[in-house]
Amino acid sequence: MARVFQSPEVDYCVVTIVGFKTKICTDVLLDALKHSVSKLPRFSTKLSEDGAKWIETQVKVEDHVVVPYIDPDEIGEDGQGSVDDYISRLTMIPLDRSRPLWDMHILNVKTSDAEAVGVIRSHHSLGDGTSLISLLLACTHKTSDPKDTVIPSLKRRETVSYGLRKQGWLLRSMFTIGSTMTLIWNTIVDMLLLFATLLFLKDRKTHLKGGADVGSNPKRFYHRTISLDDIKLIKNAMNMLRYTFINDVLVGVTQAALSRYLSRLYVNEQGKNNEEDDGALTSYLNRLPDRLRFRLACAVNLRSDIGFKPLADMMAKDSKCRWGNYFSFIILPLSIGLQTDPLVYLKLSKATMARKKHSYHAALVYFISKWS
Repeated sequence: MARVFQSPEVDYCVVTIVGFKTKICTDVLLDALKHSVSKLPRFSTKLSEDGAKWIETQVKVEDHVVVPYIDPDEIGEDGQGSVDDYISRLTMIPLDRSRPLWDMHILNVKTSDAEAVGVIRSHHSLGDGTSLISLLLACTHKTSDPKDTVIPSLKRRETVSYGLRKQGWLLRSMFTIGSTMTLIWNTIVDMLLLFATLLFLKDRKTHLKGGADVGSNPKRFYHRTISLDDIKLIKNAMNMLRYTFINDVLVGVTQAALSRYLSRLYVNEQGKNNEEDDGALTSYLNRLPDRLRFRLACAVNLRSDIGFKPLADMMAKDSKCRWGNYFSFIILPLSIGLQTDPLVYLKLSKATMARKKHSYHAALVYFISKWS
């Protein structure tokens, strides 16, 4: 996957937005970068013209840190809107391939959540989200105690329930055989659907589906804060389903939001009344087309060791959670339709995610991309 992003034709960037409680001192930041950038191989090297290898170079930190002038009178009270506009324009400016592929933008603008905002733009060839977040966490260590880590520890959940492990060998063997057969079947079906998608199987044309030039169209960023406590509250409401994860909740919420949004657009097109009853979800079958196929690509971390690891561990040669681009994609179908019970969206997303996890679809796509 790394070689895909190193190709000169590919210009994918990861944009990281960090809010600060105080204004950012540029001099302090530059001094810290001068002492730390040289320790990070990918951030102190540049790609060759053909993208085949990394070349060591002298990093001039001042060229990578941008502090734009922002007129306070011009932005007024809309600091967040100004930041969103700046980031949206930034995505249309390619990184300079004659130097290391990263830059940092300091926006000393007060927003709804912070006194200042730092925007880090790094080329995807430097690393994926797991790698970059580990680097970001490494930068948050206390100066008084550099060994103090803020990385939470995670424990992989068991795939076999405790009750089943207490059963006899025959029942466990039957479960293992059944699970293996389901895994093989799911993988075959997923790969057939993938090849069908590449050849002829397309999603239905909707307001959200882009055209052939969607990749080159300007992108618009909007910042919204989502309460993790609210997500956990919804997750806890699904206790009747075992192993419900936060990602399942997010997919379910996305399905509900897109269903309401598309329904409203179709209603407006038909010239019907678009009033809502106290924001409640109601079922109007005529608002959405029948058998609406709506899919998205979902990134999957392929590392055998889950969670975020210390940066030193990721840089180790034999690490199970190595630095780089070790991720793939799965095609995730969404159930678009209005439901009277909002928890139905979560049940549907839980079933879909569980089905996709029990498949080698992501791993096979990774190896196909790697050797193609």
